[in-house]
Amino acid sequence: MIDFSLSPSLLELKKRTASFVREHVIPEERYLNEHTGLPAEKLTALRRKAREARLYAPHVDEEWGGMGLSMREMSIVFEEAGHSLLGPLALNCSAPDEGNMHLLEMVATEEQKERYLRPLVAGDIHSCFAMTEPPPGAGTDPASLRTFATRRGSEWVINGNKWYITGAAGAAFAICMARTDDGAEQGGHQPRASMFLIDADNPGFQIVREIPSLDANFVGGHCEIALRDCVVPEEAVLGAVGEGFRYAQMRLAPARLTHCMRWLGVAQRSLDIAAQYANTRESFGQTLGKHQMVAEMLADSATEIHAARLMIWHAAWVLDTGGKAKYETSMAKTYVSEVVNRVVDRALQICGSHGVSMDLPLALFYRSVRPFRIYDGPSEIHRSVIARQVLKEAALLATGDEAAREGQAYPQETAASSVEPKLDYQGGEQ
Repeated sequence: MIDFSLSPSLLELKKRTASFVREHVIPEERYLNEHTGLPAEKLTALRRKAREARLYAPHVDEEWGGMGLSMREMSIVFEEAGHSLLGPLALNCSAPDEGNMHLLEMVATEEQKERYLRPLVAGDIHSCFAMTEPPPGAGTDPASLRTFATRRGSEWVINGNKWYITGAAGAAFAICMARTDDGAEQGGHQPRASMFLIDADNPGFQIVREIPSLDANFVGGHCEIALRDCVVPEEAVLGAVGEGFRYAQMRLAPARLTHCMRWLGVAQRSLDIAAQYANTRESFGQTLGKHQMVAEMLADSATEIHAARLMIWHAAWVLDTGGKAKYETSMAKTYVSEVVNRVVDRALQICGSHGVSMDLPLALFYRSVRPFRIYDGPSEIHRSVIARQVLKEAALLATGDEAAREGQAYPQETAASSVEPKLDYQGGEQ
């Protein structure tokens, strides 16, 4: 049987997170500068309060200073944190750091964890994930990767360009994806790639500029980076040489789902604002909420949020039970990103001039959520991945091989391609 109930402890955690965001985080939004972010001293204070409330780093194992929650538990906490753009920052579970922490926990050596993971979890530093490149380099097609790392004795020399790398300004280090072959493998398959930990003070790691963007409320901005004879030692390799694409998969499926969790909180708060406004604003002799077209917008938003939440919960369950959740997270990311955009848009429309003004957070939400349909793979790419699986199942059904077709159903899965597409916007946000 399917059980959607929350345990008493998880329900208490949900309420505690909601209370923390309402009482401590949202009041600090008035200090948020969309270009420079929240003043450092205020972010430090919020994180101290999050620790005191036992809400800090919910996604990280206790060994490294986190709460050690499962994906299903995280879905509850991350959504509540997402009611404010500052919430994930306060809990230190924002992109790109959250995805990088997950990858470091999974792949890094003990020495690398002590050097990079521990201070990252502590909030002493922030990081970035450098994969996306300017044309004709890698964007949605990782096989187009043009940054190369060449072995030179006990060192690696990295050369290339990276683009729209979230959090790069002021980051202590980058997880950088680079090709470590001299062409495609035999048989025309994907080239090999590796991941490298590059300290930001490396003289070969140069921030060219911070790119002006529709959304400007991320720590460290979105930057263009030049790697020019960037020399790193052998111990800078993250994991095994040649396994970069596989590690990217390990990072991306959970990361795109945690994005969905956080942004769903933005959608829910937007609906709450719109509903409160519709209950009080009068027009033509009655409150807005009693006008049929406004009521329809509210109903559509509530319905879509509910469906999006269930998709997230299911994909989280697949990950928690050992599945890769490639298709579940692709479907969730596509649907949730579009739902969030529609919900915020409707909320702004219902609130009219107040929605457009900066007196409400809806205008900032509106600018912030639009790129979600692009980063971590645009909707069009995810739809092509999903469609390939649908066609594959249809072909199996046509052969009458029901057993083989059942083997394609989730939570088990067979990859339609060896590398999932993504844009490294917001840390690969992200």
